[in-house]
Amino acid sequence: MTKYRTVFGIEFGQCRAHDPAMRAIKVAEDIVPVGEFKGQAARWLRHAAETGQPVVITQNGRPAGVLVSPAEYDRMTERERFTESVALGLADAEADRTMDTKDLLRRLDERRSAGRKP
Repeated sequence: MTKYRTVFGIEFGQCRAHDPAMRAIKVAEDIVPVGEFKGQAARWLRHAAETGQPVVITQNGRPAGVLVSPAEYDRMTERERFTESVALGLADAEADRTMDTKDLLRRLDERRSAGRKP
């Protein structure tokens, strides 16, 4: 289950911003019953890769899975990681867990110095 986090009034994790690069799913082209998918898996893999669109695989008339191209999967996971990083940074700022550059450099120098043996 996805956890939702609200930071500065922005809710992260619940929904994605509209992506103009991704067109709406076309029922006639992007939805396939599992039996047809099994018999033509290579064709559907090619379709997902060429169009960049997800393919909804149904079972008993209901969505059972979604096939996406490797490039689209990478894009989605990268966006998720970025969004989560931003949410964590905003939460740190909201909780006053920040430091200025001078303090950061001082702490890094201290850690480097502690790691060195005289």
